[in-house]
Amino acid sequence: MGRWEPGARERLVVAAVDLFTEQGYDATTVAQIAERAGVTKSTFFRHFPDKRELLVAGQETLSRLLAEGIADAPGNASPLEAVAAGLRRASTAMGPGSRELAPRLKAAVAASTELQERDTLKTVSLAAAMTTALVARGVPDPTAALAGELGVLAFKRGYAAWAEADRGAEADRGAEDELAGYALAALDELRAASASLG
Repeated sequence: MGRWEPGARERLVVAAVDLFTEQGYDATTVAQIAERAGVTKSTFFRHFPDKRELLVAGQETLSRLLAEGIADAPGNASPLEAVAAGLRRASTAMGPGSRELAPRLKAAVAASTELQERDTLKTVSLAAAMTTALVARGVPDPTAALAGELGVLAFKRGYAAWAEADRGAEADRGAEDELAGYALAALDELRAASASLG
């Protein structure tokens, strides 16, 4: 199977993550990222204001998809059922490129305090998007906030499991190997764990 061939924006993200992993975040310049991606610096700046923003590429789309999925859940859905609908919708944005990039992204974040901070801000933003969407459905604020936090945790745990899963027979597994299945399984585990807090 050939390597995933992304567009300019995606190539910039891949190039940055690879360079951050190879030589560190601080030592990596915008010029190096652009060169590795095969684009000009001006192309870089059309897509990103600076290299810090590369980590949160796609965050707005992810937040929007989570919120839309929650908003479109059946009216009688519980808060966690609505979160599950959001996770299903957001998972559609994560394809083979995201999965291929995940281990390198994890290594780059682990090696940089600044990237860890950006990742934390991304997590807060995704939780806020889900909480806001749940409140708009009439869910009380504390319940919405808790469900939003569980949703983010489920997404992150599901994403990690999906990224690390054996992809040897990927073509044969089909839909059960999509991110949504991993995220929903993580949400079920968290729901069971929270019930045991009693």
